[in-house]
Amino acid sequence: MYKSVILFALILSACTRSGAPDLSAYSAGHSTRLCGNPALLGEKLDDIAQGQCRIDNPVAVHVVAGVTLSTPATLNCDTANTLADWVENDAQQAVKKLRSRISSMRVLASYACRTRNSRPGARLSEHALGNAIDLGSFTLENGIVLSIKDDWRRRNKEGKAIRALVDSACGPFGTVLSPDSDRFHQDNLHLDTASYRSGAYCP
Repeated sequence: MYKSVILFALILSACTRSGAPDLSAYSAGHSTRLCGNPALLGEKLDDIAQGQCRIDNPVAVHVVAGVTLSTPATLNCDTANTLADWVENDAQQAVKKLRSRISSMRVLASYACRTRNSRPGARLSEHALGNAIDLGSFTLENGIVLSIKDDWRRRNKEGKAIRALVDSACGPFGTVLSPDSDRFHQDNLHLDTASYRSGAYCP
């Protein structure tokens, strides 16, 4: 009886807003809470310093707001917290019409010591400061996969959902780049926490 009560309490504590149990955040090996945020699980890393590229107190995020990342994302805490807030409060709402929730996201890039779009002579990328993450697709609990590359220009429900996801990121993130932005983002959604005087940059 005592064990049953404990198990029931654990399940209740892991419930999502929709009331469905979300136990993905308790995966073995991903139990370290990051940046003082219970929605961020993964590993703490040593400070990164490679010339102009640096992150103080970087983290490798495995799970964000109950959503599993395909590969750990190396970020600073400000960006990791912004990602968690967006996933929980905005991204999940954006896919609501598909009657499901995001369960995993495919990460194409996070920290990388390089210039913008890896062009010689260009300014330092936000990726080089731990301020950015690039996402390729979103897998929902019902099996639907929303792909930036495949669904962006479609007019079906998946296309509308992927556009709603991108729109929801403008504001929480300082920069949002999609296939409409330039030739470098035809297969990925770039999100970063750069700050601009004129507000968020979402071309």
